[in-house]
Amino acid sequence: MTKPRVTLPRLASTAGGAALAAATGVVASLRPARKPLHPRGDVLTGRIFRSGSEEKTGVAWLDEPGEDDAVVRLSRAIGLPRTLPDIHGLGIRVAGEAGEGDLLFATTGWGHLTRFVLTLSRRPRTRPMTTLLPYETDTGPVLLGADGIGAETYELAWARPAGEWHAFGVLRLSSSRAPDADISFDPVRRQLTGLRQYAAVERLREPAYLRARRSRSDV
Repeated sequence: MTKPRVTLPRLASTAGGAALAAATGVVASLRPARKPLHPRGDVLTGRIFRSGSEEKTGVAWLDEPGEDDAVVRLSRAIGLPRTLPDIHGLGIRVAGEAGEGDLLFATTGWGHLTRFVLTLSRRPRTRPMTTLLPYETDTGPVLLGADGIGAETYELAWARPAGEWHAFGVLRLSSSRAPDADISFDPVRRQLTGLRQYAAVERLREPAYLRARRSRSDV
């Protein structure tokens, strides 16, 4: 009975992945650069405080309490002047017991369908963010979200494609710059234990990241 509710978000996520790949190609052709999307950003250190989740996903990083060091990049996707609205991005490299992994968030909505739709805003914390595309877990698809709840704090949450959001931790940014200002995030190559890219999602994302890698001359 829940199949129609799940199918629509999956269709939306597929469209989102195709749009991501197409957008990267267009921007890369117009503006050859090391990072076709999110060309400039602020790279800071941070720490993730995980409280765990009452509803279990089968992913220890979401289900269990703990703490992780993080490198965080705040950026604007297209790189428009700050007076104009843009898609805001939040890249997180997690370094903890679950290993090292990259998570990428972009401004979207928070509803059952809008969580799969990129949105523009002038300020980075006026809109929630999601990973746009779901991860595969042993218990089914999971989408991750980040919502600014303070000047230097994001609440982290997870949801099934058509389900409610479940908070599992917070990300707190420091004022310290990270040593690697040119860090490049790649959620296809670097995946946290238990959060796997679906093969179909990976096929959609890979062209975008392949273009980015080629522009950086690291493939």
